Amino acid sequence: MKKETLSIAFSTQKGGVGKTTFTVLAAGYLHYLKGYNIAVVDCDYPQHSITAMRKRDVELVSTNQNYKLKAFNQFKALNKKAYPILTSTPEHATEVATTYLSNENDDIDIIFYDLPGTVNSEGVISSLASMDYIFTPITADRVVLESTLSFAMTINNLLIQNSEFNLKALHLFWNQVDGRERTDLYQIYEQTIKELKLNLMTTYIPDTKRYKKESYGEKPTVFRSTLFPADRRLVRGSNLEELIIEIENLIKL
Repeated sequence: MKKETLSIAFSTQKGGVGKTTFTVLAAGYLHYLKGYNIAVVDCDYPQHSITAMRKRDVELVSTNQNYKLKAFNQFKALNKKAYPILTSTPEHATEVATTYLSNENDDIDIIFYDLPGTVNSEGVISSLASMDYIFTPITADRVVLESTLSFAMTINNLLIQNSEFNLKALHLFWNQVDGRERTDLYQIYEQTIKELKLNLMTTYIPDTKRYKKESYGEKPTVFRSTLFPADRRLVRGSNLEELIIEIENLIKL
């Protein structure tokens, strides 16, 4: 009997705050470093950013000897293939995932869904309703924060508090944090979040350039990749490991 597969989305109503980046980083960390079996459904129609990233990753490994050796050594050490990326539209995302799981011999621990950055896109709400957990990055920009809190409240009222749906919780976490600005402004925002009875994670992600690029060069050191986990040297100071550990605890993985 196959084990239950968790459905998780990094989702928000605003684009450019990191949902695709965190999907890739979490999937890679859990699949390649922690030993879980992960799959990703790329339903961020029409750009399908993660699918495009996988294509670039494969091309790089095919043409660069350093990355080719890195991929060989990783496979030899783990005896594990790259996690699958399934491409879909938002309205068919859960159907695509269900079909994949029914045909897959190995137990899949988590399927991550990368959804469009607006709930107005067709199929987004129905896909979110089928998630087990949603993790939502927020930034200390008033416009972004107000939009994201509105999104979180809508999800909470429509889906989490409705017993018809499977969604257990939505957790917010701070992204792009300038350490010099974690003062009264964040305290005010966090008080508002508390008054709205929304969940805020303790881990925050600092504002660092490594989250904003795939970090490819001649040396096989990567941060954001679909074929490799983030390099441990680049993970230091990024709070990525702390974020993943907190997520593991929240979803009781």
